[in-house]
Amino acid sequence: MVMEVGDERVQAKIQRIEEARATFQKAQSEGRSAALLTQYRPNMFTQDIANLMPGLPVKVTLKYAQTVPRVDGSYELVIPLVVGPRYQPQGAGVAPGEAAPRGGVQHWDAKTGTSGGATRADSRTAYGQWEVEQLPAYPPVFELNAPGQIDPERVGLAIHINAGMAIGAIESRTHPITTQTPDQGKAEVRLTGGRTLDNRDFVLRYTLAGTRTQAGLLAYRDPRGGFFSLLLEPPQAPADAEITPREMVFVLDCSGSMDGLPIEASKAFMRAALRKLRPTDSFRIIRFSDSANEFSAQPLPATPQNIAAGLRYTDSLRGEGGTEMSAGIRQALAPPVPSGAIRLVTFLTDGYIGNEAEILALLKANLNDARLYAFGVGTGVNRYLLSEMGKVGRGFTRYMDPTEDLEKVAGELADRLQSPVLTDIQIDWGGMEVSEPSPDRIPDLFAGQSLRIQGRYNRPGPHEITVRGLVHGRPATLPLKIELPETSTQGEAVPIVWARSVIGDLQYQLTTGRQQPGVESVNADALKQRITDLGLNFALVTPWTAFVAVSEKIYNPDPAKTPTLPVAVPQVKGTTEKAYGEPAAPITGGGAFTGHGGPEPETWVGLLLMGLLLASFLVRHRPNRFAEATDDFRTELA
Repeated sequence: MVMEVGDERVQAKIQRIEEARATFQKAQSEGRSAALLTQYRPNMFTQDIANLMPGLPVKVTLKYAQTVPRVDGSYELVIPLVVGPRYQPQGAGVAPGEAAPRGGVQHWDAKTGTSGGATRADSRTAYGQWEVEQLPAYPPVFELNAPGQIDPERVGLAIHINAGMAIGAIESRTHPITTQTPDQGKAEVRLTGGRTLDNRDFVLRYTLAGTRTQAGLLAYRDPRGGFFSLLLEPPQAPADAEITPREMVFVLDCSGSMDGLPIEASKAFMRAALRKLRPTDSFRIIRFSDSANEFSAQPLPATPQNIAAGLRYTDSLRGEGGTEMSAGIRQALAPPVPSGAIRLVTFLTDGYIGNEAEILALLKANLNDARLYAFGVGTGVNRYLLSEMGKVGRGFTRYMDPTEDLEKVAGELADRLQSPVLTDIQIDWGGMEVSEPSPDRIPDLFAGQSLRIQGRYNRPGPHEITVRGLVHGRPATLPLKIELPETSTQGEAVPIVWARSVIGDLQYQLTTGRQQPGVESVNADALKQRITDLGLNFALVTPWTAFVAVSEKIYNPDPAKTPTLPVAVPQVKGTTEKAYGEPAAPITGGGAFTGHGGPEPETWVGLLLMGLLLASFLVRHRPNRFAEATDDFRTELA
C-alpha cells in the first residue's frame, strides 16, 4: 500500500493491528496525513484517512495478487465494488452452550457497530470469537440518506490481460465494456462509458482458444525458500450408467434484503430446477427469514403434480424480515435422508449476515454425507460466506445476477446441479519434499472448473509427480514432469498466493472448529499466531495485521477541531430499502443491520477498493485503476 499526499509518497508498513491503530491515531492527533487499511472479513476491508485537507487530494494505492479461477469453462475475474449490509442475529458469535466471551453482550448496536463489552482485535491476546464477529457500522446510503447527492461516475476500470495464448472470447454481463486486442494473447478492457457507479460487482469472463491443458505449474524461489502453485482440471467424464436417486433440498433466503429482483431471480431458478428433476428424485423446499418453514412435511416424489404444487408455493414467496440463516440450515439437514438416496442441498441467498463463523461451524457439524451448492443471488453478494459454504458443503458456489436474463441464467445454473467428476484426489509429490500444502484437504473437482494447490518445496530441479483420483468410482491417474527453479526472476506472486491460501485454511479451522469437541483454546491461539506471522512476513492484511502509512509533514494545524465523517455509499443495485432495515433499531428476531464502512465510528472515513483512491466527497474523486489482470490474479477486496 502506498499513500501519496502533496509531494510526499509514503510506503505503508504492515504492523500488528493494535500497533497500526496506535500509529494511525498518533498521526491523526499530530495533524499528519495517514491511511489505515484493516480487515473485518476476508472479503471486507476498510480504509481510514486522517487529516484530509481541502484542495490537497490523498491517493492510496493497493497492489495484490490472486488467481483467476476457471468456472463453467470460462476464466472469471470478479472485482467487487460494493459491500451490502449485514444482519447480525441475536446471540450471534456464541456457540450453543457457551457463554458470551469476556462478558460481551449478544446484541449489536447498528449505529456504532459494536457489541457492549466486546473487545477489539488484538494480535497479542488469547483468541476470542468476538474478534471475528465484530463488524463496523454501515455508512450512510445515498439513495436512502442523502438523495440527489450521488456522483454516477465514481469508479473507472482498466484491465490488461496477458493470457499467454490466444483469447477466444471476452464478455461482461454486469457492465458494458470496450475491448481491444493488440495481439492474440493480449487484451485491453475498459468500461464503455469510461466510469460507473460502484453499486454492483464487476464480473469479466474470458475463454482461451488454445488447447486446454489438464495441469500446469508455476514455481518461484527466493531466500525464503521455494513456492509452487499447481493447477488441475478434471478429465472428460464417461457417461454415468447408474442414476442414483437424489433428495433435492432447495433452501431460499426470503429476508428483507432479498425483496425485489433477488427473490424474483430465486423464483426463476426454482422454475428451471424443479422442471429438470429426474423421475427418481424427491424434493423439499424451505424458506427462511425470521424463522424457517417447509413446503411439505416430507420429501415429495418428483411427479408432475408435485412439481406444479412446488412451483405455486415458490411463486407465493416474498422478501421480508431478518436473516436467521441457521434456522434454514437446521431445517434442511436435520431430517434423515431417504433410504438409497443422496442429499443435494441448494442454498440461495445474498449472504447479508454478520455471523459467518457461526453459520460455517453449524453447517460443518450437521452436513454428514450431504453436498451443498451455494448460489449467490444479487449484484453485490457476500462472496466470502458463499464460497466457504460451498467449500464446507463439499459442493461448489455459483452466482446469479438478478439484472440479467433471468430465465437464461436460471436454466444454466440449474444444469450445474451435478455430481463431481473427480473425487478422492491425492498427489504423490515424488522427491519435491513438499511442505505446508494448501488447501490442506483437496476438494472434489466438478466439470468446467479448476483446482489450484499451493505449497512449498525444498528440492529444485526436475521431478515426476502423480495425481490420482476417482472418476465415477473408477481409478484415474495423471503423471506429470515438472522443473522447479533454483533461482527465479519471475513469479513473485506465487509466495503471496500461497501465504493467502494458508491464511484461508487457518481461518477456516478457526471458524468451523470452535463447535467441535477437543478444540482447545491453546490450539486456537496457535492458529491466530500463525495467521499473524504470515501477515507480517508476507505483507498481508489479516484480522490481526494492518497497513498503515504516515506523512512526514503536518498538514492540519488544528486536528482536534476537525470532524471525522463517513463517506456515503450507493444502494446495492437490485435491492430495496428492506435490505437496510432501521439502522438504529433492532430487527424482528433480535438482530440488527450492520455492515461495511469503517473500523471504528470515531475514525471512519472511507472504503478503498484495489487502488481506488478516495480523495473525499468534499474534495474530489480520483480514478480507480485495476493495473493488471492475468491468470495469476483474482479479486480479494470487497
